Amino acid sequence: MTNDKVTNILMAGVGGQGTLLASEILSEVLMQAGYDVKKAEVHGMAQRGGSVVSHVRFGKKVHSAIIPEGGADVLFGFELLETYRYLPLVDPNGTVVVNNLRIAPPSVALGKEEYPEDIPAKLQQHIDDVRVVDGLRLAEQAGNSRTVNTVLLGALSNLLAPTHEQWLNAIRALVPEKFLKVNLEAFELGRGIVQC
Repeated sequence: MTNDKVTNILMAGVGGQGTLLASEILSEVLMQAGYDVKKAEVHGMAQRGGSVVSHVRFGKKVHSAIIPEGGADVLFGFELLETYRYLPLVDPNGTVVVNNLRIAPPSVALGKEEYPEDIPAKLQQHIDDVRVVDGLRLAEQAGNSRTVNTVLLGALSNLLAPTHEQWLNAIRALVPEKFLKVNLEAFELGRGIVQC
């Protein structure tokens, strides 16, 4: 993805998954790489369990933080249904990087609706480049299930221009010291599974 075009990354997840920290790290690494970066966040009603969406746009010069419908180059999903919900914002030639995790929304938990089956296949009906990541398994392998967001950033890092060292510097800048080692391990595990 080049420096002269504005690139759009839409991050979608559920409260408590670390979506906002991931968008901070992503914005930091892009700034370190010399891009103009704009970010906007939308939080759901609940601190935990509500929808969380972050728009990250970067390039030589970015004028607006909001990604237009059909304009996302990458849909970066922390949960399957939340990812599928934001599919209309993705360019048909874009990429989806999605965590293979199901979190039942309240309507499903209350038995009013059913969780859709085989969301990765539904995504692939619209987007050719869909990369499914077993984020929880890799986070647990790193030593902490709460590092799924960093695993997913590792997978995403293969699609973007910043160097490996710039990614590590951004993580070091934003992750508290006591969680740094496990997050760096989680990032490396994610980086190792989705190659361009």
